[in-house]
Amino acid sequence: MKKYSLLLFMTVLMTLSMVGCEKKQTGVAQQMHWDRDMCTRCQMAISERKFAVQIIDPQSNKVYKFDDLGCAVLWLDEEKIPWKEKAIIWITDAKTGEWMNARKAKYVDGAMTPMAYGFAAYSEKTLPKGAISIDYPHVVKNIEKREQSHTTNTEVYQ
Repeated sequence: MKKYSLLLFMTVLMTLSMVGCEKKQTGVAQQMHWDRDMCTRCQMAISERKFAVQIIDPQSNKVYKFDDLGCAVLWLDEEKIPWKEKAIIWITDAKTGEWMNARKAKYVDGAMTPMAYGFAAYSEKTLPKGAISIDYPHVVKNIEKREQSHTTNTEVYQ
């Protein structure tokens, strides 16, 4: 009986030590649970696989999920995120649905996105031929400008 108990104890100890040493990948896009994960900003279910965004806190590795790039960009400002410039931002390619670095993506305006901010992301390879693309900093400025314009117009009608 003592041998069995010692063997069981050693097995449990080895298993726990292996689990404790397992490294989780940091800074990578996490699995989405389509139609169940909620947008961090607007609380709508994330269902459009071609416009989803994830922002990762580089220090804590906490993941924030969004249904539209506009929600992600505005959330960073509204919440006054101190790590905004260091945030790891992933966006899905509008053609393939694959995750890519949002800061390196090529953007095309005029897409029918979940929250109507209108920007679709593409990689160099998937960018539609002849499309006029803009980079991430210009997309951010456009989203902020549109939100400011929308807020101003709403205030006029109240």
